[in-house]
Amino acid sequence: MLITTLLPLLARYSLGFDLVAGPDDTVTLTVIPRRHEGAADKLESGETRPISLTASAADIDAELAKGEDGALGQLIAARKALADQLAEQRQAADAARTAAAEAAKAKAATPTPKPATAGAKVDAPASPPVDATAEEPASLW
Repeated sequence: MLITTLLPLLARYSLGFDLVAGPDDTVTLTVIPRRHEGAADKLESGETRPISLTASAADIDAELAKGEDGALGQLIAARKALADQLAEQRQAADAARTAAAEAAKAKAATPTPKPATAGAKVDAPASPPVDATAEEPASLW
């Protein structure tokens, strides 16, 4: 029943297991999601957070027997839904990044029109006016 319950996670992650005997006949089962071999995306820290169950062996077996209706099954379904949302957001971000790059490239390829001059070109005088003296600056009026 454990493998059947974990199938939704196995589709996206490689899983590691840790099984530890505790005091008073308790057992701790820890499921550790890891990046799936060949996966292109880096996993978020929330996606790789271990899932841990601590109870008696009989209680863990009973919980696993509930399948998708048990606590582990519901937790795995919630994680899968969140992972699907993250994947959709990554795809949307990649698409937006690509569209922005294409728009920037198209804008850079379009030549900018130069403004037309309205009148004749006025040259600045090369020498001071005739009536200007060294002691007194030339007047604009």
